[in-house]
Amino acid sequence: MRVNEKYSTLPAEDRSVHIINICAIEDIGYLPSEGTLLNSLSVDPDAKCRYGLYFRDGRRKVDYILVYHHKRPSGSRTLARRVQHSDTPFGARSLKQDHPLPGKGAPLDAGAAEPPMDYHEDDKRLRREEYEGNLLEAGLELERDEDTKIHGVGFVKIHAPWNVLCREAEFLKLKMPTKKMYHINETRGLLKKINSVLQKITDPIQPKVADHRPQTMKRLSYPFSREKQHLFDLSDKDSFFDSKTRSTIVYEILKRTTCTKAKYSMGITSLLANGVYAAAYPLHDGDYEGENVEFNDRKLLYEEWARYGVFYKYQPIDLVRKYFGEKISLYFAWLGVYTQMLIPASVVGIIVFLYGCATMDENIPSMEMCDQRYNITMCPLCDKTCSYWKMSSACATARASHLFDNPATVFFSVFMALWAATFMEHWKRKQMRLNYRWDLTGFEEEEEAVKDHPRAEYEARVLEKSLKKESKNKEKRRHIPEDSTNKWKQRVKTAMAGVKLIAVTFAIVLGVIIYRISMAAALAMNSSPSVRSNIRVTVTATAVIINLVVIILLDEVYGCIARWLTKIEVPKTEKSFEERLIFKAFLLKFVNSYTPIFYVAFFKGRFVGRPGDYVYIFHYFRMEECAPGGCLMELCIQLSIIMLGKQLIQNNLFEIGIPKMKKFIRYLKLKRQSPTHHEESVKRRQRYEVDYNLEPFAGLTPEYMEMIIQFGFVTLFVASFPLAPLFALLNNIIEIRLDAKKFVTELRRPVVVRAKDIGIWYNILRGIGKLAVIINAFVISFTSDFIPRLVYLYMYSKDGTMHGFVNHTLSSFNVSDFQNGTAPNDPLDLGYEVQICRYKDYREPPWSENKYDISKDFWAVLAARLAFVIVFQNLVMFMSDFVDWVIPDIPKDISQQIHKEKVLMVELFMREEQDKQQLLDTWMEKERQKDEVPCNHHDPKACPDSLGSPAPSQAYHGGVL
Repeated sequence: MRVNEKYSTLPAEDRSVHIINICAIEDIGYLPSEGTLLNSLSVDPDAKCRYGLYFRDGRRKVDYILVYHHKRPSGSRTLARRVQHSDTPFGARSLKQDHPLPGKGAPLDAGAAEPPMDYHEDDKRLRREEYEGNLLEAGLELERDEDTKIHGVGFVKIHAPWNVLCREAEFLKLKMPTKKMYHINETRGLLKKINSVLQKITDPIQPKVADHRPQTMKRLSYPFSREKQHLFDLSDKDSFFDSKTRSTIVYEILKRTTCTKAKYSMGITSLLANGVYAAAYPLHDGDYEGENVEFNDRKLLYEEWARYGVFYKYQPIDLVRKYFGEKISLYFAWLGVYTQMLIPASVVGIIVFLYGCATMDENIPSMEMCDQRYNITMCPLCDKTCSYWKMSSACATARASHLFDNPATVFFSVFMALWAATFMEHWKRKQMRLNYRWDLTGFEEEEEAVKDHPRAEYEARVLEKSLKKESKNKEKRRHIPEDSTNKWKQRVKTAMAGVKLIAVTFAIVLGVIIYRISMAAALAMNSSPSVRSNIRVTVTATAVIINLVVIILLDEVYGCIARWLTKIEVPKTEKSFEERLIFKAFLLKFVNSYTPIFYVAFFKGRFVGRPGDYVYIFHYFRMEECAPGGCLMELCIQLSIIMLGKQLIQNNLFEIGIPKMKKFIRYLKLKRQSPTHHEESVKRRQRYEVDYNLEPFAGLTPEYMEMIIQFGFVTLFVASFPLAPLFALLNNIIEIRLDAKKFVTELRRPVVVRAKDIGIWYNILRGIGKLAVIINAFVISFTSDFIPRLVYLYMYSKDGTMHGFVNHTLSSFNVSDFQNGTAPNDPLDLGYEVQICRYKDYREPPWSENKYDISKDFWAVLAARLAFVIVFQNLVMFMSDFVDWVIPDIPKDISQQIHKEKVLMVELFMREEQDKQQLLDTWMEKERQKDEVPCNHHDPKACPDSLGSPAPSQAYHGGVL
């Protein structure tokens, strides 16, 4: 039996290898030609293999790389072997013979001796030998290279021949373009003219990439089938399967092929987790910069996409998909749509901000607060050390508050809610267009489940449980029925761990609150008038900076903890692991990022109490009060500093600085390992050696997470900071190129993953959009003074203006009612004796029968606030749902094209069946005509049954008669 006829030459039950036994392409007649593999000894050892992109024969592409560590004496480095596993009937055996164990037949210099290898290294080597032998049996071709410039590191190059590619493409149901081409419906009339004008206008910002512009022709795609190879254009077999598809196919084989030199079957994920292999990755297409570099897709992506100098251009998403696959390209497509949608939001936000600037001098409440003629004396902001103060001293804060607390704020909140709904609908339509263009319209998650293999940790846990069941120990037996109970206990422990982490965040916020209170009291004792006049600004700024530092640090901690908690649960598949990790990380980071903002928006100044009956923390610290102009200005400061700080420090500096630092550390380590030949090794390194020094791809979760948190800043509290979309837009313009450069230049090439959408992130975005409506309703209603102003204007104003509003919102307090030990130490600080001081609240005056009780005005304002929340929320939700209903998820032209493809596919197969039937009818007609020709006994060739000999009837008559 040929080794590449089946996946396994031995029965699966004998080898305990859980691999799928599928007939190879030879079983249906597609036999590879003999001698397609070249012996490494017949090739010049220094032959160019295009910098490691090909095998040593220079013909077979390297589709995947396995990296492993090995121990050997430094003197044997010049005698290291380059071993190629040829396609022989004994591939697995030749693997061991061509590359003997260290110290067993390896020719070394005289006097040189191999050091004894420890048990663990020998065990890893044996596992590698078996695993690579199984890969050979699966049809792959391998070539080993230990003569590398990286000391102690070996590489196994993997090539998938044509028959394996065809077999796996059919198994994975990969859609490939057929020979059939059809016209795409073009827009006509006015839309066509508009599109042509837009195309000319946007021509300078289009990337110079082939096939980037809208195409008029498209190839019909169909899942690859070896029986229907005539449907596909196989004129150039080398380019029919691109590098992305080839690496995907090889990775699928690597995942399902196992070795059993352990207590359980180990696939590539388990082998990597246990250190048998150090890394596994596909190769980049080549270098991306340099004068003599061959032109390749990576270089093109770098020039037209991954440089800051092309920030103004559209992204070549189709080329990104061709190189990195659907999942990564969908992320960049989503990021591009999100960034484009921020442009109108930024423009409207700027207009709202400018409106606040233009009407600042016309705002009557702030002008009254700044007018010193009113001579309003305010109650102390803290006990003992704080004295009475003039309301006019808060003039700057009151005027600045109007920039964000004005009637346009309500309009902007409604606009942003509709913007979020429109953005989600626009993305769904864009996603459908990409699915059609990338032939993913028929791709379902059930097909992807074929590739969803168990994780290494899950397999280890299954082994552990199986060992428990096999054990005869009574103590272990008692644990078996408790498995379901242990699962629930584990989930409860995980939930409790998450609650504790959230409690840590709240504790930190409480600590910052105590810092603010104590800092304000300490500054109030300062003798400098300038310090005392800037107490509120100083305390707010320093507290926000502390919050920012804590948020950045805890973000990194929470990311690690979320991964640890998910590992404890031991999800079965990578998809399940990723979704659980995303949910935990998002929940923790959401609480971490927004808790300080929630405090300022909804809690600060709400539970203060009143003079003479304040609320205290720990019986000592008095709760903070809002400024006379409200807490909206402080909320704006809090939001802006945290948002900008996270974007600048965490999203940009960390993403740029940390990879540079890691790259520098790897450079120093490499230089230390081979100091004498370092400069020479840098010049001659192969592609797989260069890629090994790059950072491994860690998934898209961090990229999505920072954008989702930013989306929360843009939508959740946009009523307090209308410039948030503008700063998000500026950040994302840099972020797109930063991420692109990271993927092209600093990361190993990721394994391609097929995907139709952005997955769980879409549901998170929708949830944030719905939550934003509720939060903005409460911010406008309870944090700003919008509702109290409306109530005053329509219920209490005598002349229909806002004159007297400030005085209406202030209550009076008799200083003789201070509790013992809480009155100011210096009651004459203002130069006169104070009898009545004012504070912001709706309470009865001290000369009333029910002094200091909540007044009727408070209940009127509260009723108006709650009514506004209900009306605003339902109105905006209705408008958002209306936008969702009006805009169809699938564009009409795309649905027509999809239907057209189905019709064309049916016609293609019907025509094929008709051709087959016609050929069959023609053959039957010829056979019938042959049967009707009379047989000439003198001419044997004339008889239809004759093949150069007499017919059976002739033989009979000739012999008898």
